[in-house]
Amino acid sequence: MLQILQDLKNGSVELADVPQPQCGPDQVLIKTSRSLVSLGTEKMLLQFGRASWIGKAKSQPEKVKQVLNKIKTDGLKPTLDAVRNKLDQPMPLGYCNAGVVVATGRNVRLFSVGQRVISNGPHAEFVCVPELLCAAVPDGVSDEAAAFSVISAIGLQGVRLAHPTLGETFVVIGLGLIGLLTVQLLRAHGCEVIGFDLDPRKVQLAEKFGARAFVMNENMDAVAQVLRLTGDIGADGVLITAATDSNGPIENAAKMARQKGRVVLVGVAGLKLSRDEFFKKEISFQVSCSYGPGRYDYNYEQRGFDYPIGFVRWTEQRNFQAVLAMMARGSLTPVELISERVPFRDAPALYASITERRDVLGLVLEYSDASTVVTQAPGLPTVRSLRPVNTAARLRVGVIGAGGFAHSTLLPAFKASGAELHSIVSKQGVSAAHLAKKFSFANAGTDVGLVIGNPQVNAVVISTPHNTHADLVCRALAAGQHVFVEKPLALTHAELDRIQSQFHRMPNPPILTVGFNRRFSSLTQRLKAALPPAPLAMIMTVNAGAVPRDHWTQDLERGGGRLIGEGCHFLDLLRYFAGSPIVAGHTRYASGQCQDTFTTTLEFANGSLGTIHYFASGSKDFPKENLKIFSGGRIFELDNFRRLKSYGPGLSINKSLWFQDKGHAAGVTAFAAAVLGQGPSPIDVNEIFEVSHWTLIVAGQGPSDVELVVPAEKF
Repeated sequence: MLQILQDLKNGSVELADVPQPQCGPDQVLIKTSRSLVSLGTEKMLLQFGRASWIGKAKSQPEKVKQVLNKIKTDGLKPTLDAVRNKLDQPMPLGYCNAGVVVATGRNVRLFSVGQRVISNGPHAEFVCVPELLCAAVPDGVSDEAAAFSVISAIGLQGVRLAHPTLGETFVVIGLGLIGLLTVQLLRAHGCEVIGFDLDPRKVQLAEKFGARAFVMNENMDAVAQVLRLTGDIGADGVLITAATDSNGPIENAAKMARQKGRVVLVGVAGLKLSRDEFFKKEISFQVSCSYGPGRYDYNYEQRGFDYPIGFVRWTEQRNFQAVLAMMARGSLTPVELISERVPFRDAPALYASITERRDVLGLVLEYSDASTVVTQAPGLPTVRSLRPVNTAARLRVGVIGAGGFAHSTLLPAFKASGAELHSIVSKQGVSAAHLAKKFSFANAGTDVGLVIGNPQVNAVVISTPHNTHADLVCRALAAGQHVFVEKPLALTHAELDRIQSQFHRMPNPPILTVGFNRRFSSLTQRLKAALPPAPLAMIMTVNAGAVPRDHWTQDLERGGGRLIGEGCHFLDLLRYFAGSPIVAGHTRYASGQCQDTFTTTLEFANGSLGTIHYFASGSKDFPKENLKIFSGGRIFELDNFRRLKSYGPGLSINKSLWFQDKGHAAGVTAFAAAVLGQGPSPIDVNEIFEVSHWTLIVAGQGPSDVELVVPAEKF
């Protein structure tokens, strides 16, 4: 299928050929008939992309600070690589989509095949969208009118936050698409509306919708005009729907508003508030969040957990439904805002000139007739072939997951290993198609069946969300394929037991390894060779950095929490240095709702001890990882995998690297060699099971089988 993508490095826009997305259990697959270009948002993205590196930096100063901190801790090369990889990810454009449902997930209840719907899907021939981000289009509402639903909901959410009542007067600053839709919404509430914009044509449209509107210029005193029209009382509320860096809209809004008036920022404006104006009038100020309650809530949007209507009357989906109902009644007429209808295939030419045009409002992209396809054929291959497969290659790799880590770390390492890169799969297909082209894969797709069970693929790389690892590992092992899976191996004992059972029941099991890369670092290897005989006393300090409570890594169901999701790396590293099974371990967490600051202690069969201090409460200016090992009158310090130093008698070590080496490439090389029969499995599989088992134990999960708590005999 075709989809509009932007290159963030240079701002160019292309109509890319990408695999059709797969419909998940809580999703709706839609064949697009119309989509609306959101001028404000998409122009900003285009301008950012076309800016120079300096221009990009100026527009995001907070990101510049993060980059500088990363250079200090990780080195220049890894930081530049990370920035380049971030900008190299294609950006899907668009979020106002209308079309026909062609498939629904097993959990979808609100929609059926053949139904017309709107969604926040991008500009693409097919979009796959969660159920609660869709709404049914009423009879009598055209597809091109319905395509305005999402952007109308943005205006509606701003209106709801302003709490308009019949007869009140509101000012709308900025009469672009959202501004003009907001004018209509306020008029439908029975409010008087005063509008301001720089464009005379937009002012005329606002007047057509019942507003008293004015062109902003050097001769226009907008505040005086509002005071004149309200009898010197001021407006009951002001909605800012402009897109500007200037503080002017905020300053004017405070002066226009009456005592205890309301100001709502729907668009973009400078936020240097004048305390004096807001203080004297006790003006309330609020920033509107997109389409309404539920936006950016993973449980609402992705898992389908709707908010009870008795407690949250207007969610984002119910806002969609409300504006569609207004269109059906004729109280919201977005079709009048259409400046141009453009065939979807001509979109790149449109985007080439869009930032220079000042004469447009609604740009509607027209697709082929959606009614011609009302079902998705079962088993329809969602794959794009880029080149023939080299079936003679002994190592043929299929990759599941095309996120940032695969992009920046795993794929360069596998490409350097000389493997035949057979296929790469991602859920939506865009990232898979991009990385397939960049790393010369033969195929890109959205169906894991392209990789798992494919007789041409003998090694499967899994780089997907943590909660999918166990199932994918079991499926690949059952198909007789070698597996390289990113950590963690499993999130529960039940998952781990399933993997172990699958592995051990096979007479000639394939290679299974986990991305415990730190043991493969060149400095780790140097340190291991220099260590005196056990017992060792080890202190691992991880300056992990804080992440929000709602981040996926904190979600026990998706990410497993930070101990299971990342802490497993450090259990493995200490297990590697100890060279002996773990026999005991426990964790103590710092007080707080997030279990991301903790200390884990480990005991090993040979008498070694290990402590992992994993802290999210420190400064990012400090390096992330530091290991100290005490043994035989000596101390060894491994600092952030860039420096290794020893203290005490014996051969002195003082080695530094130009850039951080966490062992990713060496780990992949070892896996490739093992698959080719040129070396052992990178990590003994029983050691992988042991570390995974004890990670779950110290994270607070009791053993699923009493037998497993006797590790010295078990392993």
